[in-house]
Amino acid sequence: MEKKSKQSNKIGKKITRAIVKGAILIYCKIVYRAKIIGTENIPKDGAVVFCGNHRSFLDPPLIEVTCKRDDTRFIAKKELTENKFLAFLGYIFEAILVNRDSKDVIALKESLKTLKSGGCIAVFPEGTRNGLAKGEKVKDGAAFFAVRTGVKVLPVGISGGEKPFKKVYVKYGKPLDFSEYKNSKDKETLDKITDEIMSSILSLTK
Repeated sequence: MEKKSKQSNKIGKKITRAIVKGAILIYCKIVYRAKIIGTENIPKDGAVVFCGNHRSFLDPPLIEVTCKRDDTRFIAKKELTENKFLAFLGYIFEAILVNRDSKDVIALKESLKTLKSGGCIAVFPEGTRNGLAKGEKVKDGAAFFAVRTGVKVLPVGISGGEKPFKKVYVKYGKPLDFSEYKNSKDKETLDKITDEIMSSILSLTK
């Protein structure tokens, strides 16, 4: 009985996710006139780390509904659950919630487990909205996942859409392969990879 209940919940969540994704995509197409570019660069299967610039609340759902993958999980701050709607989206899309003020081992293990099972994760290297503009140091989480697992990083540049009815562009770049550095623990290597990822992201916003 318990097994059937879990399976039923899983199916229900999958159906709800599809409905919500469709609704968000329609909203973004109508209200923000979303223009999606470069989806041919997105691998149809296999683990990928999506990395985008972070400007507004719209960025996570934009990537979620346009990346053409049903197995993408965002790494998001735990404060997300303080907003009921965002908490609902986090539940439906199975976000990996992390405590930014400490090394969250559980979130780290869940992220690695997702990648090793062939799923995708999505992160914002800036760590917070408009992190670069605020002078925040770019986080090396994406670089860590890339060298730890050998999976490719797919940069995403988001631009425009500062207000409703102003077109927003979502550009997917070519996958970045850092497998030559797999299992490296060198801080300089992580910094180098992080700089390359962020540079690729920013080039897609122009």
